[in-house]
Amino acid sequence: MSITAAQVKELRERTGSGMMECKKALVDAAGDMDAAAEALRKAGMAKADKKAGRIAAEGMIAIEVSDDGMTAAMVEINCETDFVAKKEDFQNFTAAIARRVLSDNPADTGSLLAMPLNDGDATSIEDARKALIAKIGENIAVRRFVRMEGKGMIASYRHGVRIGVLVDQTGADAALGKDLAMHIAAHDPRPVCVSEDQVPEAMVAKERDIFTAQARESGKPDHIIEKMIEGRIRKFLGEITLLGQSFVKDPDQTVGKLLNAAGAEVLGFERMELGEGIEKKTENFAEEVMAQVKGG
Repeated sequence: MSITAAQVKELRERTGSGMMECKKALVDAAGDMDAAAEALRKAGMAKADKKAGRIAAEGMIAIEVSDDGMTAAMVEINCETDFVAKKEDFQNFTAAIARRVLSDNPADTGSLLAMPLNDGDATSIEDARKALIAKIGENIAVRRFVRMEGKGMIASYRHGVRIGVLVDQTGADAALGKDLAMHIAAHDPRPVCVSEDQVPEAMVAKERDIFTAQARESGKPDHIIEKMIEGRIRKFLGEITLLGQSFVKDPDQTVGKLLNAAGAEVLGFERMELGEGIEKKTENFAEEVMAQVKGG
């Protein structure tokens, strides 16, 4: 039967599939729009399943903050190439997921995937993900998310699409809040926690063992070795805790002193960097942020 250009256009807008795929589906379905859409959906699912094993280490970090500034969501959605990460369809998909995390507070990724992508939409995030894979031809992964319910006001910062930071703080104005978030994004080493009392005991014990072995090789007396070890532990704790780190915009003062002077307090933070733990080309985005901070 004859399939009109208007029918092809309608199916393409409805499914996001290519023009030739839409025309073939309509021909196979004898012009039945619903049947053609269902056939394309199933074909898209099959394509998505085939691409599931491909490494997706590019993508973007997205952040959504509530109107009152007390709740925020941050998500990492991955694709295979930077080219796709820049596409509007991918960015809209990622932003919609961040909004869903903010509004619905899913328990885990599985729960999130079962939720609708947009309010009033029957399409789940998982079905939307597979449909987008079929459309763009790359694997897409909803990798992780965090949702922060602040005890104070939440400051946020996103460096491009690759690093995202949320900071739960009290007493800081908007400028200081952003500076704190930028510091967490830029500092190397990145802060593990806010203060020394929050550092895991196992982490301290591991470093103490390393420092002890190094100090023993010096051949110095035990009481000197013990002082050397304690000095290195103090230095280590200062390097990995937010309050102990030198502030990136003013290395002559620590973040702790900066907060004390402003009458502010950091209650907690979250940091995400795109592709952490995924095998991919090595890039130092923290250095990139540091260069921007120093230039600002």
